[in-house]
Amino acid sequence: MAALAARILRRGPVRSSARLASISGSWDRMCGSAPSPPAALFARPCGRSGPEAHGWSWWRCFRQPVRCGSTAVRLDTDGGFARFSVRDMEGAKQKGGQKQQPPKKKMSRKAKVNQLKWYRLKAKKKMKSPNPEVRIRYKLEKAKRKEEWLIEKLRKYEVPRTPEPVHDPEILTEEEKFYLKRTGDKKKNYVPVGRRGVFGGVVLNMHLHWKKHETVKVACKPCRPGQVYEYAEELTRLSKGTVIDIKPNNTIIFYRGKNYVQPKVMSPPDTLSKQKALEKYRYEQSLEHTSQFIEKLEKELEDYQKHVALFKNREGATSVDEETTVDDPTVTSYSE
Repeated sequence: MAALAARILRRGPVRSSARLASISGSWDRMCGSAPSPPAALFARPCGRSGPEAHGWSWWRCFRQPVRCGSTAVRLDTDGGFARFSVRDMEGAKQKGGQKQQPPKKKMSRKAKVNQLKWYRLKAKKKMKSPNPEVRIRYKLEKAKRKEEWLIEKLRKYEVPRTPEPVHDPEILTEEEKFYLKRTGDKKKNYVPVGRRGVFGGVVLNMHLHWKKHETVKVACKPCRPGQVYEYAEELTRLSKGTVIDIKPNNTIIFYRGKNYVQPKVMSPPDTLSKQKALEKYRYEQSLEHTSQFIEKLEKELEDYQKHVALFKNREGATSVDEETTVDDPTVTSYSE
């Protein structure tokens, strides 16, 4: 194809219909299309302009580009000449659209080490700065970056809740509640909820206890003030049990229900595993401490700025007093 295009491009202007017919026939054979139209189509019409004025009524066949791999070949018939134009379609798209960014150069190991050394030296200068405001601001920026990173990490442990059928809790009388509370206190079977919080293993253990007992105690330790009610609500949703009583020592008594049937899958699918629950707890603990540290640094920075403003006001007041004493003649005469 390239040889044929180059051979036609070296030729002069196409004048005779025979030469046009030979070009169109060779083009058809190269593209694998239908045979060229008869010679009657090459008659020169009157009152027309452009390629048709020269008798090129077949030029419409070559207006669309023919794809050949990653390039396109077009036959241009402007100015009374037959020319083949070869252009790269992908390159044209890139030129027409946004500019392609140059590929990033791979850094050598030595360059990476030097960059890390530069960052560490810069941080060391800020930490050992004689200005307290620079030191506090550096710590504050670093703590805020860590807080954003921890929030991004905790988003991975958010489990989407699946739509569940509406659970109709059983209505218990006061006598039944009193009896279940008394039996739950006497029995020693319990399920611990530790630092991992509520995960699939806690619900599984509750169902295993309900296999032989009507009630089960859930001991929440450690537990922040008010967090036991959140645990009770979450466990009620996951286990479909009924809360009988919440003790002052953060212990919840659950009742399985009158028509209890043990489910086939005792660990709900929309809960975390034991390992992921521990990872989530660690990130939450770190986020809590980081937020407290940020509040402390912000208070320190505010106190320092107040101290600097107060010191400047005192300096201004002392300078004004000195100027007044120098300008006052009574004070100067008394001193003499």
